[in-house]
Amino acid sequence: MSGFSVLIVEDEPLARGRIRRALGAMADVHIVGEAANLDEAEMLIDRLRPDIITLDIQLPGGTGFDLLERLGGAAPATIFVTAFDHHAQRAFDAHAIDYVTKPLEPARLQVAVARACARLRASSSEERVNELQEMVRTLRDALRQTESAGPDFWVRSRGDYRRLSLQDVTHIVAERDYVRIFSDGESHLHQESLTSLEKRLPPQLFIRIHRSAIVRRDAIVRLKTLQFSALTAELVGGSEIRIGRTYSAKMRAEVARDRIAERR
Repeated sequence: MSGFSVLIVEDEPLARGRIRRALGAMADVHIVGEAANLDEAEMLIDRLRPDIITLDIQLPGGTGFDLLERLGGAAPATIFVTAFDHHAQRAFDAHAIDYVTKPLEPARLQVAVARACARLRASSSEERVNELQEMVRTLRDALRQTESAGPDFWVRSRGDYRRLSLQDVTHIVAERDYVRIFSDGESHLHQESLTSLEKRLPPQLFIRIHRSAIVRRDAIVRLKTLQFSALTAELVGGSEIRIGRTYSAKMRAEVARDRIAERR
């Protein structure tokens, strides 16, 4: 088969589907497989020898950086799929790095893949390895800067990027393929799955209380017991969110632990 082969490394089915559709519109690339974790990705890369991989950074079993360290000089041309903020994007652009931000935009992914194909045509294997090592260093530096920049993050809302302080976010609710983020008296519809967004939120600040809802821990002012021992979380501002049955035990345990800590 002519053209370049691509392996998708992504643990979210929704994101994999978007990548498949975007690549399906490109005449000179073909998808040879998909992997949802590090071990599967390493096995498929060894067996299929793809020219290009689209690589999520946060994966079951580690990070995309860990996969590239395992592969060493055998790593294919790599397009990172990232959730970095807008400042990090500018840093990537300055270093001509191939990356795509979540939520995925087909046109942006196609540009990155076309860039990777051009590099494969023009560069030697040694040059690509050196370029990939520089890419990993830059991404790691940007990640450290993003993590140390403070409790905020960027979301895309109505075509614009908005910086949201995590201290202002009270809760996040799933709406089909989107999430609605409630922050500082406003709500923002953001195209990303709840599971993907949860990975970016610090667990010491946020907790999932329902399959379709995440809340900021210190925004909870009361847990209300309903019929049949069901629970509802009352938040600052008066919003109430039903706690899913599978999450109730965890919430009760956290409350009990906090009460014990208060008595000490």
